[in-house]
Amino acid sequence: MRPTETPETRSVRLLRVGEQVRHTLSDILARGDVHDETLAKHPVTITEVRMSPDLRHATVFMKPLLGKDEEAVLKALRTNTAYLQREVAARVQMKYAAKLKFLADESFDEGSHIDKLLRDPKVARDLGGED
Repeated sequence: MRPTETPETRSVRLLRVGEQVRHTLSDILARGDVHDETLAKHPVTITEVRMSPDLRHATVFMKPLLGKDEEAVLKALRTNTAYLQREVAARVQMKYAAKLKFLADESFDEGSHIDKLLRDPKVARDLGGED
């Protein structure tokens, strides 16, 4: 860690760089720059990018629109990882080109599950304080 760098500023930097990578990947995919049939047929949302502390690795969380064919889209992204890494390196000024790792974003599914549980009549009764 640099002498003027605190853990707080370091984490802000990781978030900022992660957001730049997310925007760049979203732009590349939205423009259709990746020549892949699966990616052309399925719009993809890049929900989050988490950078490692040394900025050499980026974990990319994605979700295809409407959640359709998630495995096929994930496979297509992983197949085109080298191209995407080159494009991100060219567009985001960093000392090293970050290695991208694509994962499906499960947070929407977890949120839906929690929402479903909270709407359950038994849980609603318990939360309402009724006997």
